Amino acid sequence: MAVVRYFAAAQEATGMDREHRGETTLGALRAAVAADHPGLGGILPRCAVLVGGSRVDDTAMLGADDLVDVLPPFAGG
Repeated sequence: MAVVRYFAAAQEATGMDREHRGETTLGALRAAVAADHPGLGGILPRCAVLVGGSRVDDTAMLGADDLVDVLPPFAGG
């Protein structure tokens, strides 16, 4: 299962810093986490979602060892 890590506002919205997910594509994962964590739905479209440190599209396949980071926009610099 892929490991999803939540940061900042995404962590607050889910109430957790990470979880294991079994979805096989990034698009399926996005839909499932939004459904499972309704508070995340409002910010997820603005988040950078990285798979293995890279931006990929929603058709990207997820493997058992993938690390998915959900990074909300950060203020400051």
